[in-house]
Amino acid sequence: MSRSRNETSNGAGGTAVLRRAPLSRERVLRAAVVLADEAGIDSLSMRNLAQELGVAPMALYKHVANKEELLDGMVSVVVAEIDPPATGRDWKCGVREMVLSARRALLRHPWAPQVIESRTQAPPIVLDYMNSLIGMFLEGGLSADLTHHAMHALGSRMWGFTQEVFPTPAPPADPDAQAVMFREVAQRYPHIVTIATIGSHDEGTAPGGGCDDQFEFEFALDVLLDGVERLHQKGWTSAGRKHS
Repeated sequence: MSRSRNETSNGAGGTAVLRRAPLSRERVLRAAVVLADEAGIDSLSMRNLAQELGVAPMALYKHVANKEELLDGMVSVVVAEIDPPATGRDWKCGVREMVLSARRALLRHPWAPQVIESRTQAPPIVLDYMNSLIGMFLEGGLSADLTHHAMHALGSRMWGFTQEVFPTPAPPADPDAQAVMFREVAQRYPHIVTIATIGSHDEGTAPGGGCDDQFEFEFALDVLLDGVERLHQKGWTSAGRKHS
């Protein structure tokens, strides 16, 4: 007889007794994260998850009301993996360290950016993370005004990924067709080709795919935080900017 991964055998007098670990919300969410990690988010369904857990699909609804609540919970599991910065850091180092920890978490779960972007409300742990990030700016002496705009500027980068403006289509597999396409692109968009071919990108360093390797992510994060620091030192206010 096949045995699901959550069953154990406890022999007593030669008789095997199968026991299933009790189902809980945490166990459901963690199993969903593992399934998405292994097979992709598109493979996730209540039926597939129930099969992985060795239970009837209806058993899941005692712990999550529907798939949207399941996805909310999965985001919470990923956000819980973000480490707080080491104590004693100044605000800029603390924010940088926390954002890079978020990036490491999302690299472990490539499906997470897509799910985070699709959420319509923030679970409590997500609000806790944002509150902590904002707190580092404020405790560093930045005004609420500047912090407000800094958080807007961070955008998805606070979660460890950047949103691509436009997706880049994959080149055709046929080498001849590929050469023709590159030649036509170079003729029509020479400036794009100039910067696109200047550097290489590491595979597996972009949460959710796309042109977003570690160097580029840290470069953009540092440019942004350096700019916020300069504005803070100048005593910048949005009111002054709006009326200039």
